[in-house]
Amino acid sequence: MAYILLAIIGAISGIMGSIVGLGGGTILVPLTLLVGINLGWIPGITPQSVVGISVIMMIFNGLSSTLSHMKGKTVDFRTGWIFFAGSIPGLIIGAFVNKGIDLQSFNLYFGILLIVLSILLLTRKYLKPIRWFVDHGKPITFIDKNGETHVYGYPIWVALILTFIIGFASGLFGIGGGTMIVPALILLFLFPPHVAVGTSMFIVFLSAIANSATHISLGHVPWLYALPVIPGAYIGGMIGTKLNKKMNSDTLVLVLRIMLLLFGIRSIIEGIWG
Repeated sequence: MAYILLAIIGAISGIMGSIVGLGGGTILVPLTLLVGINLGWIPGITPQSVVGISVIMMIFNGLSSTLSHMKGKTVDFRTGWIFFAGSIPGLIIGAFVNKGIDLQSFNLYFGILLIVLSILLLTRKYLKPIRWFVDHGKPITFIDKNGETHVYGYPIWVALILTFIIGFASGLFGIGGGTMIVPALILLFLFPPHVAVGTSMFIVFLSAIANSATHISLGHVPWLYALPVIPGAYIGGMIGTKLNKKMNSDTLVLVLRIMLLLFGIRSIIEGIWG
């Protein structure tokens, strides 16, 4: 029963995460906490083991989604490697902090993070584009499938600072960083949404490898529970990427902010009242 539930959760997480570039951890973590701890359907599960399952899942979800996005040429590899390099110290520190966090605190902080990110996206249309980062960085030109030209960019030092913070949150919560990377790429660096999602999934893939190494060394990965999640996440990643290509940019952002808001509210409620 537990293995079937985890395989289904992995597939759902892979599909939804790949649609909006989250890497699936934002979906898998609250769903597994709900099914495993609140409902008691997965014996022996803890916040630490849920994070361990999540980081393993994101390797395969990120890989399948990246391969699919590469076919559509919506992956900025240079940005991916820069963001990955900046995130490594944060990933390691976040994983060690996770070791001592209890369930209610985990839910509360995780929920606050998701609410903040959803508010940023909800107010995106009402905010003026922040061109400072593009003007003070190396401009990058992208021509989409409709022939429209987009110019985006960022200073490398800003990217390194930002990704250290994102890496810390990723190591702490097991969310892959895509939850924060996509809004940052869209709102601050003016990435086209489809390129932001494709690049985010490449970063999620790289970060998940480093993140999983740390969590494995800390004993956070229950392999019997992680294994059924892997095929679901891989297949879900391919399905989610195909859906992503058929959706317009406004729809992508709408899906992202609704998902973050709902999960954020639920996590805060669980964190306060248990």
